[in-house]
Amino acid sequence: MSASQVPPELTQWFTGRGWRVRRHQAEMLAASDAGSHALLVADTGAGKTLAGFLPTLAAFCPSRGAIPPDGLHTLYVSPLKALAHDVQRNLLAPVEEIGLPIRIETRSGDTPSDRKKRQRSRPPHVLLTTPESLSLLLSYPDSFELFAGLKRVVIDEVHAFATGKRGDLLALALSRLQAIAPDLRRTALSATVADPEGFRAWLAPWGEIDSVELVEGERGAPPEVEILLPEGASVPWGGHAAIWAIPQLYDAIRRNRTTLVFTNTRFLAEYIFQELWNANEDNLPIAIHHGSLSKEARRKVEGAMARGELRALVATASLDLGVDWGDIDCVVQMGAPKGSSRLLQRIGRANHRLDQPSRALLVPGNRFEFLEAQAAKDAVDQGQRDGEDFRPGGLDVLAQHVMACACAAPFEERALRAEVRSSLAYAWIDEMVWERVLTFVSTGGYALRAYDKFKRITRDEDGTWRLTHHEHAQRHRMNAGIIVDSEMIEIRFRNGRALGKVEEAFAASLRSGDTFRFAGLDLEVESLRDLDLIVRAARKSATIPSYMGLRLPLTTHLADRVRAILIDRAGWARFPDDVREWLEVQDWRSQLPGPETLLVESFPHARRHYTVYYTFTGWNANQSLGMLITKRMEEMGLLPGGFVANDYSLAVWGLKPVADPARLLSPDILTHEFMDWVQNSHLLRRAFREVAVISGLVERQHPGKRKSGKQVTFSTDLIYDVLRKYEPDHLLIEAAWADARARMTDIGRLGDLLDTAAERLVHVELERVSPLAVPVMVMIGWESVPQGAVDEELLLEAESLAGMAMGAGRQADEMDEA
Repeated sequence: MSASQVPPELTQWFTGRGWRVRRHQAEMLAASDAGSHALLVADTGAGKTLAGFLPTLAAFCPSRGAIPPDGLHTLYVSPLKALAHDVQRNLLAPVEEIGLPIRIETRSGDTPSDRKKRQRSRPPHVLLTTPESLSLLLSYPDSFELFAGLKRVVIDEVHAFATGKRGDLLALALSRLQAIAPDLRRTALSATVADPEGFRAWLAPWGEIDSVELVEGERGAPPEVEILLPEGASVPWGGHAAIWAIPQLYDAIRRNRTTLVFTNTRFLAEYIFQELWNANEDNLPIAIHHGSLSKEARRKVEGAMARGELRALVATASLDLGVDWGDIDCVVQMGAPKGSSRLLQRIGRANHRLDQPSRALLVPGNRFEFLEAQAAKDAVDQGQRDGEDFRPGGLDVLAQHVMACACAAPFEERALRAEVRSSLAYAWIDEMVWERVLTFVSTGGYALRAYDKFKRITRDEDGTWRLTHHEHAQRHRMNAGIIVDSEMIEIRFRNGRALGKVEEAFAASLRSGDTFRFAGLDLEVESLRDLDLIVRAARKSATIPSYMGLRLPLTTHLADRVRAILIDRAGWARFPDDVREWLEVQDWRSQLPGPETLLVESFPHARRHYTVYYTFTGWNANQSLGMLITKRMEEMGLLPGGFVANDYSLAVWGLKPVADPARLLSPDILTHEFMDWVQNSHLLRRAFREVAVISGLVERQHPGKRKSGKQVTFSTDLIYDVLRKYEPDHLLIEAAWADARARMTDIGRLGDLLDTAAERLVHVELERVSPLAVPVMVMIGWESVPQGAVDEELLLEAESLAGMAMGAGRQADEMDEA
């Protein structure tokens, strides 16, 4: 379709701004006119949002004939409330300047209640919202009238949530909307989709992929990505704070108009911000933005950025997505990017214009992170993306949706099942699973059926389901949602003395008798009660490191690229001398772990026997594997002392050498040790709390009162104990197992590793630590990384290990050969 077929009102508006209608924008309008659904994959700055809304704007142009009637015409769904507000601001420009009769409003948890009520009775033409707010809208009886005339749904940044539980909720909402408005057309937008065919299938009703037109955007100027290296020094061996770069980073901030500095964790964001502030001798306006800040603080920072008042902003993933700040001229990634799509998304915050290159600096914290940064840069240069795989829809989310449908109106079970199955995420729901879901929503399950509070819906003789009491609708709307906040766990001795707090994800992985290090103490776990981890002083050295922190997962695509770089000896010439020498000495003394091998090294060090597994499966999977291997070592009498993990490798030590690592890596470890670990730690209990809240079994809020995290945990623990004893095959126990396997332990990647370990394993026995092992070995003994003093100690420890692995060791070997 040519730009001349775009309504003249819109063409003139584009021309007046010095723009042109781009090919992909015209194609999105053509797809809509042809009655097709559409997926647009286009670079940041390509005008994706405008392309998504072009059919809506065109429908209201007088030159196209009759103006659509009052009522909701287009629904826009985004993963972030801030993104909806940003889009509203940008959409108002063409609407007001052209004079189109379109009312645009936002709806989220922050929207005043009186406006929410008015939006249902007198809706705008365009409503900008989130998956959670849309699901709540569908729970009202007037939703059928509200959405009856809906023509379009526009899903922005679809890659950010389609593969998770928020995507499950949205997929179910789309199925309901399609049933209410059969002529509805779906549109999804993204800059970083790695698997367009998978997203087309997710977007399509009944997975009919041919009904979704794939529109690929015009290519923009390639981004300019550089890797920052230390001036007059070597790339660090250990640590991941990249604190060495602060002086160079501050110089970059001074040179640029506005710099956006991304970190991978909130802790690191606070740390880098403080270090930049300490170096801020010019008193430049530098701010910080992350999800733990108050809404008011975030809005204040966002406003200052939009007005161009800041020279630098340190941020986390809270600003990864589409907020349009065109004045950012440099993006910095502190530490490894963990994925090429994530890096592309972050780079796209700079310039935000298709015809101008985005500029980015990657700042590696250590030598492995340098390789990862190089792999990510290569992927970006080649335009290759990565992302998470789709998985079956969650049963807890389905239970919440069933309840929302019951709140809106009585439903016929066969008709609703057919509607649910029209979503690809839930096409697997057969009659038996469907019956279990309905039984759960109606009674809570076999073991809970005696309690009236769990009887939320009831079935008539003709197969129609309805609420047992109208008050259940109010309770559902107060508690519905997908995001369950993670709690902080207090570490206490039995006498009540508190030592500090750790993240719940770490505490839940521990079993009674496990030992870990915290605040300089070796501690043994006695129990986890509500939100208190009860410990005592350990009689032996700690086995488990506790510096977990919330970490972004390393994508499989990027891990494979790093492995390919390791064995591409010809490509080492482009690396700094110290990194090249590191790989050359590793190649000479041991082996390099390529894509087709699983390298395992064993060596003595400091009176202990170490085994390092180069898995490249990401920290979460490696942490899980460390738990399982040390358990098996205990059973084999190998006297394990502990383990430490990073994204690339796992180091395990003990008092006896591991002569045959294949016995520790057999696939049956995922049936025996894994089942024992999950059931006897609090992993399953924690997963159950989340699915119990999402499914509506446990309520966080009552009229005029909100339960504390401890109260919610107490409630779910009681129910969990009842179900484990009397109904171990309960629907939510099954859902909790699915979460424990996939999200909490990354068992899928572990399974892939162990299934092929026997034929890929290469075991190298060494007399001392290898160069490749130094980055993971230097982490041993530090439970809080990064910290300023700790990073300095890490550098000293790294230099000592490096001297043993590289220089002094090489000279000794040469003398032996002589």
